Amino acid sequence: MGNKIQIHKEGKAPLIRIFTILLLINLVTFILLPETLFTTVIFGLSLLLFAMTLNFYKRPERTYKGDLHGLVNAPTDGKIVAIEKVKENEFLHDERIKISIFMSFFNAHSNWVPVTGKITHLSHVDGNFHAAFLPKSSSENEHTNILIETPEHGVILTRQIAGAMARRIITYVKEGETVHIGSPLGFIKLGSRMDIYLPPDSDILVDYGEEVRANVTFLARLNKQNQ
Repeated sequence: MGNKIQIHKEGKAPLIRIFTILLLINLVTFILLPETLFTTVIFGLSLLLFAMTLNFYKRPERTYKGDLHGLVNAPTDGKIVAIEKVKENEFLHDERIKISIFMSFFNAHSNWVPVTGKITHLSHVDGNFHAAFLPKSSSENEHTNILIETPEHGVILTRQIAGAMARRIITYVKEGETVHIGSPLGFIKLGSRMDIYLPPDSDILVDYGEEVRANVTFLARLNKQNQ
């Protein structure tokens, strides 16, 4: 598995804009208020803000070798805010284990494919912008639905969910496409959330409150489904 850090393509233009604005602000303060505490504080805050923004837009080059059938990849960096049994009535029409991962501003917001399989459904739903850590954000916020049919382990529903500040969900995969675990799925700008709906007999490998890393942490092990 590789572990290089790169800047995500979605972040290149925003980073240039932010760098330009911060550079201009600091030039003005250095010219008008040289050798003052105010100028030093502005410079320090600018460095901190730019570093946080770099972290937000980083694209970790972590990749799996092979398709790893039966394992569920953490599709994003973040914190587990829910592990619960729910009835999924929109697509799967049965009981599922829902695992929710909350992405704060301090997490990289790249999204990755959780399992190897074929995308049988992809849809975007407009909605509200509640705080992404709230349970109601799963159904009421703007989101995308991605159904992935695995070769032997059933169908997995993945949701990209916008948060209170997020206003853009980007999805790279397409309906009918065969995808591989750990490959790029999309990007969500600012605080957001991803939900994974797994078969009820899945062996869960993470705990509530745990920090997970995409393409490093496995959320669950799936059991083979009767064909």
